[in-house]
Amino acid sequence: MADGRISVSQDQFTCSVCLEILKDPVSIPCGHSFCIECISKCWDQSGVYSCPHCREIFSSKPVLRKNIIVAEIVDGIKRRRLNSPKEMCTRPGDVECDFCTEGKFKAVKSCLTCVASFCEIHIQPHKEVTSWKTHKLVDPAGNLLENLCIRHKKCLEIFCRTDQACICCLCAATGHRGHETVEPEKERFGKQKQLEVTMKELQQRIQERQKKVEDLKLAINFVKTCAGREIQESQKSFIDLINVIEETRKKVTELIKDKENREVEKVEALVLRLEKEIDDLMRTDNEMTELSNTDDHIHFLQTPSLDSLRKQGKTPKNPCKENGRNLGKGSSKRDPKDNNKDSNMAWKHFHS
Repeated sequence: MADGRISVSQDQFTCSVCLEILKDPVSIPCGHSFCIECISKCWDQSGVYSCPHCREIFSSKPVLRKNIIVAEIVDGIKRRRLNSPKEMCTRPGDVECDFCTEGKFKAVKSCLTCVASFCEIHIQPHKEVTSWKTHKLVDPAGNLLENLCIRHKKCLEIFCRTDQACICCLCAATGHRGHETVEPEKERFGKQKQLEVTMKELQQRIQERQKKVEDLKLAINFVKTCAGREIQESQKSFIDLINVIEETRKKVTELIKDKENREVEKVEALVLRLEKEIDDLMRTDNEMTELSNTDDHIHFLQTPSLDSLRKQGKTPKNPCKENGRNLGKGSSKRDPKDNNKDSNMAWKHFHS
């Protein structure tokens, strides 16, 4: 019961100067209590010895003595705050108690009559004080002003079916006189059923669309699987085709190289022969030059006839001309039709 009384009257142990819970409380002759530091500063600054709460003026400076009873009650309140369970502390999204001054606690109820929210400690007067038991308590609400009539600042306690609006008792007696009105709880019961029907239809629509989404996802997976399989098959086909083309290219290159080597060997043999003939011709030319410069007529006439020397110095036909034609055949002047034949052969080999 002691804790109950403390929680009920906790707002009475708040200093009206600093608006915090009393620290080193002292009482003055009028009966009000303050923090000793707060009341001392007030009197020092104003120079008048009066009560900041009731404005009573004292002829002389009262003696400030610590109020032992109030101090014990305040200490009990502080200990209760420190030992409060964690579930009473506020978390993001919770509605705070409007009457907690140090360390806001989570509100457990909101009073539409008081237009305020209360924690487990500060809600006790509504449960114990007879005049407060008639107040309308609801679950914690963040914006209690929505439950007040804009015009009369009264609690919205009636629902007007005619105007489909929540109204206060003054609205019902004036602007909504003669209208069909009911208690909000009764109207809520009917609309709750309508809402449940609508929610059921909505859930059905959600399930239908979820089923369609699942079907579409399966279709997407099927398309991706088929596309992946076709890509793999096409890649394999192109790789095989590339391998055939590469093999054909190597064979054609080898054929050209073989032909090149044969033609080069022929030409090199001809070059050697021509070089030998050049040596013979140069030797004959030297002999003819020496004979032409001799003064010995007998030696000149006894030398082999000029006809035989002319035959030795006669230039033979160009042996490179014919071999050059053979070398060019099928290489630099390759018929384009032959290239087409090679490509056709590669395709036939690939599809065989």
